[in-house]
Amino acid sequence: MPAPASAVSLDRKRTGTGASVGAKTGIRRKAAPTAAAAEPAKAALLRRIRFALRKTFGHTQLRAGQQAVIERVLAGRSTLAAMPTGAGKSLCYQLPATLLPGRTVVVSPLIALMQDQCEAMTELGIACVQVNSAIDSATLQKAERGIADGSARVVLTTPERLADPAFQALLRLQPTSLLVVDEAHCISQWGHDFRPAFLEIAPALRALGSPPVLALTATATEGVLGDVLSQLGIAKNGVVHTGVYRPHLHFAVEQVERESDKLARLRALLAGEGHSIVYTATVKAAEEVHLALLAADVNAGLYHGRLPAAERQQAQEAFMDGSVRVMVATNAFGLGIDKPDIRSVVHYQMPASLDAYYQEAGRAGRDGAPALCTLLFLRKDRAVQQFFLGGRYPGLDDVEALYSALLRSAPDGAVAWTLESLQTALERPRSKLQVALSALRRQRIARQDAKGQIRLLKTTLQADEVQQLVSSYTARRERDRATLEEMVDYAQSGQCRWQRVLQHFAPDASHPRCSTCDNCRRLEAAQLQADQQAQGRSAQQPELHNDQRLAAFDTTAPTQQWTQAKTQNSTTSAAAMAAQAAVLGAAAHGSANAMDLSAPAGTPALACMSSATPALPALFAPGDAVRARRYGKGTVIAANALSITVAFGDGAQRSFQPEFLTSARAAAQGSGGPRGKRAASAA
Repeated sequence: MPAPASAVSLDRKRTGTGASVGAKTGIRRKAAPTAAAAEPAKAALLRRIRFALRKTFGHTQLRAGQQAVIERVLAGRSTLAAMPTGAGKSLCYQLPATLLPGRTVVVSPLIALMQDQCEAMTELGIACVQVNSAIDSATLQKAERGIADGSARVVLTTPERLADPAFQALLRLQPTSLLVVDEAHCISQWGHDFRPAFLEIAPALRALGSPPVLALTATATEGVLGDVLSQLGIAKNGVVHTGVYRPHLHFAVEQVERESDKLARLRALLAGEGHSIVYTATVKAAEEVHLALLAADVNAGLYHGRLPAAERQQAQEAFMDGSVRVMVATNAFGLGIDKPDIRSVVHYQMPASLDAYYQEAGRAGRDGAPALCTLLFLRKDRAVQQFFLGGRYPGLDDVEALYSALLRSAPDGAVAWTLESLQTALERPRSKLQVALSALRRQRIARQDAKGQIRLLKTTLQADEVQQLVSSYTARRERDRATLEEMVDYAQSGQCRWQRVLQHFAPDASHPRCSTCDNCRRLEAAQLQADQQAQGRSAQQPELHNDQRLAAFDTTAPTQQWTQAKTQNSTTSAAAMAAQAAVLGAAAHGSANAMDLSAPAGTPALACMSSATPALPALFAPGDAVRARRYGKGTVIAANALSITVAFGDGAQRSFQPEFLTSARAAAQGSGGPRGKRAASAA
């Protein structure tokens, strides 16, 4: 298990040494030192890092992974850093920016975060400017002067602005030492948060002379990481990955049958004083939930992409300064939000993938204190995500329309088409045109120059070639469907929630149970109850006062248990988990009594969990024929009271909570068998 994001000494082994890079950047870098000079050079570099860390940023130590990234950047080596939320990714470019000879250009989709970082760096004495659509003309002119004369050491901008040929020409007036791509997973069409504008970063990188790249992300699967490496020209050995496990995040899923049940559970989950984010999949749902919470006297704000920019900014500032306790939002909110004291994240509707869920849920607990991440699972919410996936990629008609337009002369006497003129002429979404154009460029059918002008390189294209281009997105659509099913599997699974998340990001590694998610709590509580009954003692759990409940959430305990399981391949005894099971033994099936709403103001949400523990009968046994919705008939291969593993005809094995299964024999007989009846009633 990766170490938590704690301080580490600066004497870790250096990951690389410098090398000269192309003259187009205007920067001369030191060649790799000889073996005899390596140690003195390394010591000198560490002294420079320590000095800048202490003098500029007021820190004496770096967190896990930061040193490796900073050393690679200062050595001129392109790097992909995958570090969890709160691990300090920003310092990985801010510190090098004070030491590199040329400027650092940071590309981010987050204008609000850009503004915060610009202010923070300016306060630290780092000459920083931002160029985006949110600044006024006077601020823009001042920023452009700083870029032109080289006084701006850090330039923060958006991918759309970076793609502008005029802005690229401005940047070329002074050398660029480093290009930083924040939220780098957005560049991958295999990722959960693909943004077509990021496809323009690679051409812009070449236009700037191909300086070294630092790509930053908090979450990415192996496939997405590979895609980022490929698109940005980063070597496979250029990845610094510190892991995704965060022991203080406690995952739970609550199954609900009706929309009204969901609202009732949401109000209960939000009781208390901790700051929370509630995510919905649609604008309509966000507005409805916001009104419902206001009617229940919950201090809630609203954020979604259809609100005017000024209203979005006002809503975000109100949440950040604490004047609004709960933010109801679509996924337009939260990327880059640096609020440390978010105690819970509730997904009112499930997202489309585990990548999205992990990133959004991970906005809780940045301060390292316990936080609760809850998914309210209503089966019909799956259809919402299916609808969104249907319009993500260009179809045959989109590609044909684009190619046909490029065969014609550009309108209004223009020498060539641009993305803007194509969008106007074709009246199609810009995102689809960007993706389609990217496909034409990759196949060398079209090219886009530094001025944004698009020309065809191949003026004869057969119908089957167009079809082949479109078929490249068929695999992506299938992948999207698979990731959605994986999200549904997570919601229905009886397996440890953290195991499911970590298996998604590192499928070839083994992962012990976390002992803190809802499934682990129920398994441990059931085992504890069985142990007590076998010993002739009462199964009633002890009542704990708030101090004991808080003590049970020592965030070092899960890490210690995890490390022990990794090194010794052992499991923690049920008796050792008694206190935790008493705190976290609430059922995840929508009971409002699962929360102690009488806790004092300010009590963390996790300390409000009831000590009631459900006693569940065993419903299935190995060898039983069962049926699962959408997956069909399968055979139980492992079972306990709370988790059933089923093998299906296609070779897949899936883990379910019992209520999502029925006896195949009983179903065929009209639920006549006792297991079928009990399973049906549980659902």
